[in-house]
Amino acid sequence: MKLTNKRIILTGAAGGIGQPLALALAAQGARLVLVENNQQKLDEIYQKITDRNGFAVPIQADLSNTDEVQSIVQRTYKILGGLDILINNAGIMDFTYFERQDTVRIEQMITTNVTTPLLLARAVLPHFLAQGSGRIVNIGSAFGAIGFPHHATYCASKFALRGFSEALRRELLDSGVGVTYIAPRATRTALNNNATNQMLAATGANMDDPEHVAGLIVKAIVQGRKEYAIGAPESFFARLNGILPRLVDLGLQKQTRIGRQFL
Repeated sequence: MKLTNKRIILTGAAGGIGQPLALALAAQGARLVLVENNQQKLDEIYQKITDRNGFAVPIQADLSNTDEVQSIVQRTYKILGGLDILINNAGIMDFTYFERQDTVRIEQMITTNVTTPLLLARAVLPHFLAQGSGRIVNIGSAFGAIGFPHHATYCASKFALRGFSEALRRELLDSGVGVTYIAPRATRTALNNNATNQMLAATGANMDDPEHVAGLIVKAIVQGRKEYAIGAPESFFARLNGILPRLVDLGLQKQTRIGRQFL
């Protein structure tokens, strides 16, 4: 798939992965609707794209509020006249003991990471089915295949997004509409707070630069990949977890105990 003139909604467009992803898509000639809650950061990425002669439309929206969904889609169709790709990239994460998370934060994470992506997909799907083409791209995580300690709610949200992607892809058989699920491993972004970065360093976790991840996401979209896990050791560990979870339990004991030092 060539991305020239493809009409794309990108959520979390000014985040750690979102910003380089927006720039990479624009460089390929895509016409972007940039969805972001932080107005200042949204203005910055919009300016960067237009300075490079790219096409972008900024939409400030709080994706923890599901009432924003219909407005985003309606404005996109009004401005662009249609849509070819939805990229659900926005997400939030906590590194914490589960019992310390309050109800509001848990609800916010599930809404942002799961409910809103599902509702956006449902909102665009009738249009995709009518035109017989389109692609829904869900940016998940390696933690969507491995339950990692001190990230219980985040893992729950990414497991859900992975399961949704798999089920919807099978449901859309013969429709011309594709679903891509991409699972980055740890990435150097502001999604990680200082304690998270210290934990990742102490456990020797592999970390990628966001520009590298963005490039791989674009490549997966162009290739029409169904699923793509970034990082060979992590993808192997995820497969092992599906076959021998008790072995992975043993393997994560050290990381669990190290992680407690930073909470």
